[in-house]
Amino acid sequence: MLNLTPTAIKAVSRFISSSADPVVGLRIHVQGGGCSGLQYGMKLEAEKAEDDVIVEMEGITLLVDPFSAPLLSGVTVDFVDSLTGSGFKFENPNATGGCACGQSFSA
Repeated sequence: MLNLTPTAIKAVSRFISSSADPVVGLRIHVQGGGCSGLQYGMKLEAEKAEDDVIVEMEGITLLVDPFSAPLLSGVTVDFVDSLTGSGFKFENPNATGGCACGQSFSA
């Protein structure tokens, strides 16, 4: 369904271990907005929702809501660290369009 590169797994693990609050997983979701109509979002969660799709990956629990699940099918999440900045990069083979920032897409 959803894939994280080794670099992304390492970054997420680092964020979870440095969190002051208890974390049950990383929520990855899609919501309306951005230049192309839909945008990706991520946040550490203290609780799972009853209807979450749960993906376990190398010790990390990913939480995906039912709306976002089909839009994230086949997506690869990477973590890029460069001189111009660092952050998560989404590669979505199902996107029909996107913007230069890489955080917004159309399906």
